[in-house]
Amino acid sequence: MIKIEVAHDVFTLAEVFTISRGSRSRADVLTVTLRDGDVTGRGECVPYARYGETLDSVMRQIKGLPADLTREGLQGLLPAGAARNAVDCAFWDMAAKCAGVRVWDLLGLPVPGPQATAYTLSLDTAAAMQAQAARHAHRPLLKIKLGTPDDMARLEAVRRGAPDAPIIVDANEGWTAEVYAELAPHLVRLGVRMVEQPLPAGADDMLAEIARPLPVCADESCHDRTSLPELAGKYDMVNIKLDKAGGLTEALALKADAISAGFGVMVGCMLGSSLAMAPATLLAQGVAFTDLDGPLLLAEDRDTPLHFDERGVHPPAADLWG
Repeated sequence: MIKIEVAHDVFTLAEVFTISRGSRSRADVLTVTLRDGDVTGRGECVPYARYGETLDSVMRQIKGLPADLTREGLQGLLPAGAARNAVDCAFWDMAAKCAGVRVWDLLGLPVPGPQATAYTLSLDTAAAMQAQAARHAHRPLLKIKLGTPDDMARLEAVRRGAPDAPIIVDANEGWTAEVYAELAPHLVRLGVRMVEQPLPAGADDMLAEIARPLPVCADESCHDRTSLPELAGKYDMVNIKLDKAGGLTEALALKADAISAGFGVMVGCMLGSSLAMAPATLLAQGVAFTDLDGPLLLAEDRDTPLHFDERGVHPPAADLWG
């Protein structure tokens, strides 16, 4: 029988982090530990209010799971979301420990390597964002959170601060079709490589009707494989996040189906610790964009955290996960 434990952990951020929906000074996560005799497995999730999740609601979902739970059975017991993610990833961690191999061996995947990751600039005044961009201009990819009336001033400022850095933009559902159509030529002029979720999920049909001069990536509009049919003709890419997909099991299947359907793939994250990012490093192998910078924004992290260097984010050590 599997013993399921769940704990609320808090990680202080290095700086206050702001997007169009609000500001945060800490990351609140749930850590799941599965125990089967002497073997344990861990996973982490970040409940997200945008999807109707709270720490309490996700904790209740996890605590309500049966003791005879299996990873295969889990897929039908919980919907795609944070709760299933943490438990699914904990099962993979435990399976690797039981077998005495790394999780990529269990999955039949090549040994993963480091992946260059985006670094997200917090939403601020144009002057402050220019200063942020200058400090991080050496990074392989900058991600800018927009979705406000002052977006162009901020974007121009970031480009002044980091004139040569590749840039991607996340509007967080903050634009209308008219605003996006007006901004798109300027995004191209400033060398933006891709824009995430310019229109609200559920109100994005106009993306099929207007020009898309740069790749448009579905974030809030894409959760698991059932999302894909609705995205055809509107989006060029999908952002796969473990917390949205409901774990590594579904995320790997979503990645395969998205590629088969002709979508480019980005692998993203919520604001969590290295334990949350660890399974996503497997998912990120070979994708167009990787955005697994959560640990870089923390003032404190897990024991044996993920390693970041000039090549990007490295796969986890076995002591962390998998």
